[in-house]
Amino acid sequence: MEKWFDLTLDSALAIVISCLGIYISIIIYTRIFGKRSFSKMSSFDFAMTVAVGSMLATTVLSDSVTLPEGMIGLFFIYLFQLVAAYLRRWDFFREAIDNSPLLLMDGNDILHDNLTKARLTVTDLRSKLREANIVELEDVKAVVFETTGNIVVIHSHDKRPVNDWLLKDVRRK
Repeated sequence: MEKWFDLTLDSALAIVISCLGIYISIIIYTRIFGKRSFSKMSSFDFAMTVAVGSMLATTVLSDSVTLPEGMIGLFFIYLFQLVAAYLRRWDFFREAIDNSPLLLMDGNDILHDNLTKARLTVTDLRSKLREANIVELEDVKAVVFETTGNIVVIHSHDKRPVNDWLLKDVRRK
């Protein structure tokens, strides 16, 4: 019979204790290091979220990683994320670890070269426009492919232009 179905009281208890310990660690570390730990503001933040999930799963379900090892590893993942968030204040570091937001539409003009750079199709763009309740392309002020992979549609029914500050770090080409 496959080992998949074997479960002893000791292994079940180890899973429960590891799960509780790593869960409490995540709560404590998030309280210490802040909510940004689970934000998706940059690609580095997304990597943090994936790393925490992987660390949690490995600690809870793998007998090759002890609870204290998982807690220490988790602590350093949080610490590295905090250090990276601090270092992102300098352009050279931010540019090294983050993607730049990319303009996909400027007004109602679709920037096909930028769609290609982002590996998106017109169909993907059209879907996001529908999701943003766009009924006329003239209502689109800008569409931005953010560093997190989200597509943001800025729209309005009036003729005011988008404030330059909102698009300051967005690549146009």
